[in-house]
Amino acid sequence: MRVPLKRPRLLLIAPFGSYRTAPFLAAAERSAEVVLASEGTANIVDAGLPGLRLPFGDLPACQAILTEEARRRGPFQAILGLDDLGAEIAGALAPSLGLAGNPPSALAIARRKDWARAALRGAGVRVPWHRVLALDEPLPDFTDLPFPLVLKPVALSGSRGVMRVDDRVGLYEALRRLRAILGRDERAVWNRALLERFVPGREVALEGLLTGGVLQTLAIFAKPEPLDGPFFEETYYITPADLDPALAEAVRREVEAGARAYGLREGPVHAECRLNGDGVWIIEIAARTIGGLCGRLLRFGAGLSLEELVVAHALRAPIVPVSREGAAGVLMIPIPGLGILKRVEGLMAADRVPGIVEIVIDVRAGQELIPLPEGASYLGFAFAEGASPAAVYEALRTAHGHLRFVLAPVWRPAVRPPEAVGVPGTTTATAMPRA
Repeated sequence: MRVPLKRPRLLLIAPFGSYRTAPFLAAAERSAEVVLASEGTANIVDAGLPGLRLPFGDLPACQAILTEEARRRGPFQAILGLDDLGAEIAGALAPSLGLAGNPPSALAIARRKDWARAALRGAGVRVPWHRVLALDEPLPDFTDLPFPLVLKPVALSGSRGVMRVDDRVGLYEALRRLRAILGRDERAVWNRALLERFVPGREVALEGLLTGGVLQTLAIFAKPEPLDGPFFEETYYITPADLDPALAEAVRREVEAGARAYGLREGPVHAECRLNGDGVWIIEIAARTIGGLCGRLLRFGAGLSLEELVVAHALRAPIVPVSREGAAGVLMIPIPGLGILKRVEGLMAADRVPGIVEIVIDVRAGQELIPLPEGASYLGFAFAEGASPAAVYEALRTAHGHLRFVLAPVWRPAVRPPEAVGVPGTTTATAMPRA
């Protein structure tokens, strides 16, 4: 009788509600015994999959839970964090499990824009002029700033809170808005902001894998729409990017140098870069895969997904990624304005555009929509495939043109001063924008 081979055990650190959880589970279950760990009282896995609840804020408690799990059911062969926080937790837990991983200090740098800039500058990697602002201290007079500039929160995801400023008046207004954004998010670093010179040029994103500090490029995405501000909402990602081999290699080398400056050595990286006559500028490097549902764009070799490659890399399985033929792209459908979503029109016409593969609308009627810089989400995603990047971009633009989002105004109660209305405590329903 043939004895079945025991599969390696893989620990996935996943946040509640992440887009990445389902594709990583599907990829990992093909080659490993998966244990999914999350934080909180809600179990995010079904009864058929082993799951653990870990108190991420208490590292010794996490280590004790995992040590007991390994004693009862066997050791883990790999650990993966599926988002920025998960990657940092995985790096902190890896040594106690006897596993290789990125140092927690490197993962912390990857999550903090101010620390990342300091690390890049210290390693001699090209960075724009920048200054860290202490928001809980008196601000300087800002008389010697090299406008235009970009104001950024140091630790919020995506483009939330990121604003271009062209003069002192615009900077003070952007600081007011940023303080309000940080004050509403208990996870935010409320008292720090990064101010840096705006880097002109085209923007690309690199998806790669680090092995012993050596970066392997999996894909480079073009962003055909200009990202010049005042906000920096990403919309189109198209692959392959139309870069000549020498420029693509320059992007890879710069991202590898940036990852080395952070201290990253293993696993997936997603990097955003600007390209201009001065060279390659790193905007940021994240120690995780591309966000949202965008990983669907990538297929390698015999149909392998991005998640399958990352899992195989974590399990030390041999991989030879070969990009598929043709081009692919995604539109991250932007929030059109502030309001309550009533309905989405034009979906059938958008879906019939040649080249469109799928349109996913994540929001539902009755949901409040908040655009950038205060907002932190997209309406959904549209995916396209074609013979060339230009054909894919045109398909996505055409599909987007068919979509119409009907919004209702947001109504919030406003309490007027008693002397204004003559009745103490009078409350009047007023349409009010969210700051």
